[in-house]
Amino acid sequence: MTDRRSLVDAIVTKPHHERAAEAAFVFSGKPPATRPAAPARAPLTTRIRADYAAALKRASLERQLAGVEPATVQEMLEEALGPWLKANGYLP
Repeated sequence: MTDRRSLVDAIVTKPHHERAAEAAFVFSGKPPATRPAAPARAPLTTRIRADYAAALKRASLERQLAGVEPATVQEMLEEALGPWLKANGYLP
C-alpha cells in the first residue's frame, strides 16, 4: 500500500511545469471561451410624452414577466432606434 501524503505536502505550491501539465490536462488544449464584447453604452436623458412613457414601462414589465425579449426599456428603445438610424444613413 502506498504512503499517504500529508496535507502540508499537498498544499505546497507546485513547480510551474506541473501547473502547466495540469492546465493542459484540464483544458485539453482548447482555448478559453471568450464572450463577445458588448457595445459600449452612453447615458442618454430625454423627455417623451407621458402616455409613451407609461406604455413603454407597462410593455417592459409585462414582457419581463412573460420572459419575452426584448424586455427592458433600454432593449426596446435600441431595437426601435436602430432601424431608423440605419434607414436615415446615421449608422452603417
